[in-house]
Amino acid sequence: MAAVSQELTYDSIASAADAECLSIMGGLYEDGGTLILLGPGTGFWPHFRTSPEMQDGAPHPVDRWSTRVLGALADTLNAEAIFPFGGPPYQPFLRWAMATGRAWQSPAGMLVHDEAGLMVSYRGALRWDATIALSAPPDAPPCVTCDGQPCMTACPVDALSAETGYDVAACHAYLDTEAGQDCMTQGCRARRACPVSQRFDRAPEQSALHMQSFHPVGRPT
Repeated sequence: MAAVSQELTYDSIASAADAECLSIMGGLYEDGGTLILLGPGTGFWPHFRTSPEMQDGAPHPVDRWSTRVLGALADTLNAEAIFPFGGPPYQPFLRWAMATGRAWQSPAGMLVHDEAGLMVSYRGALRWDATIALSAPPDAPPCVTCDGQPCMTACPVDALSAETGYDVAACHAYLDTEAGQDCMTQGCRARRACPVSQRFDRAPEQSALHMQSFHPVGRPT
């Protein structure tokens, strides 16, 4: 991996990512280098759905798109591309996300992001061996000032709680019902209830693709 050039900045990385409808979801310093996490940004879904990976009908289109696009970004920016898939072993994206100071465990148990809310996802990370100045994170998670924390009451089967854990069986059983098709086609109700999520650019079709990966049709019950 090449050294970071003097011209490479947080803003120039953000601009290169934005060209592929990706956003910087946070950054951190680790082992003497800089990690910048990338996730879907404004206009991601229209951009992605015209890609060859989405059009060819082969499995795992988002992961294959991420491999191609982040790999190209890494080449352009003299970085190493790292992905949250392809294991085991798996890279510690959850730990990295929380270490950025821009993501926290929500009251519902899921990760919440300062801009993406409960719709946060990470398509990969870029790593450099040198230090790149990062933008300062917010002072506190959005949940601190969230009125009523609607994520805690939106799940029809009360499957989500940081305090008691995730009731996987109840969640999956509900998704197999007719009523559960709302979550399958529009996205998890708890994620959608988050006020920050509602301000984020996440198309229902994108959430539906995520849900189909999370709970494939025809899975054993």
